[in-house]
Amino acid sequence: MKKFLVTILALAMLMTMVSIPAMADDTVTLKVMLWDRGDAPAGGTVENSKMTTYINEQIASLGIQVEFVSTPRSGSDDALSAWMAGGAAPDIVFSYGQSTFLKFATQGGLVDLSEAIAKLGEGNNIETYVGDVMNMGYVDGHQYALLSKRGAANPRHTAYIRKDWLDELGLPMPTTKEELIDTLYKFKEAYPDCIPWAMNGRADTEKTYLNFIGSYVTFADKKDEYVYSEAYIVMHDGALEGLRTLNKLYNDGIINQDFATDTTEDLYKAAVSSGKVGFVLDDNTRIFDYMDALNCEDGAQVRSTFVPISCFTMEDGSIRNPFEYAYGMYVMVPWTSADKVDAAVTYLNWLADPVNAENVAYTPEHTVDEVTGVPNAFTADELSAMGYKATLDDFNILNKHFTFTEQREGVIAGYEGKNIFETHDWFANLYDTIQVGFFRYPTISTAPDVEASKGDIVKNDMITYVYRLISEPTDSFDAREAELRANLNANGLQEILDARGPYFDANYVE
Repeated sequence: MKKFLVTILALAMLMTMVSIPAMADDTVTLKVMLWDRGDAPAGGTVENSKMTTYINEQIASLGIQVEFVSTPRSGSDDALSAWMAGGAAPDIVFSYGQSTFLKFATQGGLVDLSEAIAKLGEGNNIETYVGDVMNMGYVDGHQYALLSKRGAANPRHTAYIRKDWLDELGLPMPTTKEELIDTLYKFKEAYPDCIPWAMNGRADTEKTYLNFIGSYVTFADKKDEYVYSEAYIVMHDGALEGLRTLNKLYNDGIINQDFATDTTEDLYKAAVSSGKVGFVLDDNTRIFDYMDALNCEDGAQVRSTFVPISCFTMEDGSIRNPFEYAYGMYVMVPWTSADKVDAAVTYLNWLADPVNAENVAYTPEHTVDEVTGVPNAFTADELSAMGYKATLDDFNILNKHFTFTEQREGVIAGYEGKNIFETHDWFANLYDTIQVGFFRYPTISTAPDVEASKGDIVKNDMITYVYRLISEPTDSFDAREAELRANLNANGLQEILDARGPYFDANYVE
């Protein structure tokens, strides 16, 4: 990114010298980032499908057409940084990373969206439906990003355990992490070929360990919560004890030995789907992807396996369950697309409308449950056969907050959808289980300069730090920890932590 500012200044000089002619019909073509999850429809691509056709038909009257530019979901921030550095980014891009956003914003890489939003007039969809989370994209008096508004409040990660194994062995449901660990050893003893706790080596997420390690940490106050929020919690006092526990579990064969090299999750997915796994900690509903294979035969449920569990108790016996923020992705317009900012904001305003958002997320053919008001979602196979990308929410990048997401029964019905792998009561239990220990870290829309410049690298390095310590031989754990911590500090970790405390004092507002 060091060449980023030079690149955009060079482009600025070029744009002042060259007049770009408009299309003959004055239609503006926008290039929009899209995640590729390997879920293209049968006979199609993620960039060209029934949904891309539908969107373009709907926005044609606005004088806009969209071309989607895909990048793999895993590592998408790296691809985005490369696009931005090379001046080749699509006209609308997005990232969940605050450090990524701030890096672009502070280096002059983003367009201020304020004027374009004002042109929409009072009562526009952006201000009406996502306006309450827009402050997170406001930096130094400029609206450099719109924030996607999440739907139902969900935890970042959720744990699941094999209830059928507990029943077979006559074991109670664990209610503390100590009881969980004891149960995992009993799983191993009873089922020698099983993987008691399955992990994977995804390099862009802490989902497989964060809640567990966090349960060893006691925060002193809200400032402490901010300084060590989310990824940084692994550097807090107490976290090392959690890492030592995971290291012991790994060396005792409780955690799968190949997890750190499974960067694509393929081995993890296969193990869970085949019924070899006793316990997982994953994204909230990711387990749904494996449940048909586990529980169903010939299109009907014949067994029950995993159930959600809340047992990561802290020192005082309570549970801290970090939830997603009300906002999600930072949706941005790169500086190189300054001449298209009005069109980009007009398109995003169209997307923010709840009716349009629902049709994009569920297809225009979807129906709605008459009682709950929840859209009846098609399955991935049904979507593919219909000509749609399986993960339609990847198009719905701004407004995911529908009326039903505010109601218990609506959220439960949304989880259940057309899933046949479990009963309604199972999904109701999921809802109730994940409410235990509701917690959100304090947030500030900006961050210390050192974090904006070095935060992405340090956060990625901290994931590597954890993976390597989990899989380290026990007798060399301390030496390896000291080495890895020194490397983290060399890359800016301690600078960031030292800066976050004073930054909180100066900028946090309740």
